[in-house]
This record gives sequence, C-alpha cells and structure tokens, in this order.
Amino acid sequence: MNNGQKKVRRLFDFPDPVNEVSARLVAAGVGAMCLVSIAFDLPWLSAVIAYGFVARVLTGPTLSPLGQLVTRVITPRLRLPAKLVPGPPKRFAQGIGAALSVSAAVLALGFDKRPAAYVLLGAVAAAATLEAVFAYCLGCRIFAVLMRLGVIPEATCERCGDIWSRPRDLTAGSGS
Repeated sequence: MNNGQKKVRRLFDFPDPVNEVSARLVAAGVGAMCLVSIAFDLPWLSAVIAYGFVARVLTGPTLSPLGQLVTRVITPRLRLPAKLVPGPPKRFAQGIGAALSVSAAVLALGFDKRPAAYVLLGAVAAAATLEAVFAYCLGCRIFAVLMRLGVIPEATCERCGDIWSRPRDLTAGSGS
C-alpha cells in the first residue's frame, strides 16, 4: 500500500474506541441544530445536519465541523476524564442519524415537504437528546439487538460485550 492509499484509508477511519464525552457533546450540538431548524422553519439546516452525519459515519470527526469543534476545542477545555466506549455501535448510530437527516433534507429541500422533514428531524433531536443528557445511545441499543439476533456478527464488535447494560468504559484497558 502506497503513502496516498494509507492517507485515504486513515481519512475514512472511524475512531475505536470513542470518547463518550465527545459523543455526547456532538449529540447536544445535533439536537440543538434540529430544534432550531424546526422551531424557526429553517429547512436548509437539514442539509447541514445531514452533511455532518454523513461525514461522521465516513470519517468520524475528521470531516465534520461539529466533530472537529468538539474534539479539538470543547472536550479538551472541559478537562473531563475520557470515557472510552466501543466505536462500532456509535458509528451505527451515526448511520441511522445520516439516514434520517438525509431523508429530511430531501423531503424539505427536494419536495418541499417540510412537516414530514421536521418529523424526522424531531426523531433525530429526541435520540440526540437522550445521548447528550442521559448517555443513552438509541442507535447503540438497536445495534445490540441486531447483534443478539445475529444480524450483526459478533466479530464486528467483540469488545462490546454486554452492551445491554451501561456502556463499558474501555479507558482502563487502552493505556490512556
């Protein structure tokens, strides 16, 4: 693999493990943007939200302005201890957010179906609020159900263990 291929591969890497502090702060930002879009009838904001989700699914925080703000500026200034949790469930949750927010953007901007778009953004806002306020990752719970059903192979996230309980803190085993 040449240097260029390595750079592209690194670009499309998703962090594993993920710092839950940063994940919750990103969720707070997403929830706020969704609520602003709905409350002030700003359908164009659905495209910004959708871009953020797609960027985070593909590259983690690398190409996400909100992800960069949180990981490089806000989280370090809070000086909270990192709480590392498995990355695959978080990426799956970002994928659900991407599907909902891209659908909302298409409905709002492509078909002028704002009420339907705002219902989807409301669902994203609700899930983001659960993550931000209570550290309850709805997408991670769906990931766990799909793992239990065998839809997602255990090899996808061997470290997840029993993600039915409170997410495990992987900090102790990470050397950080």
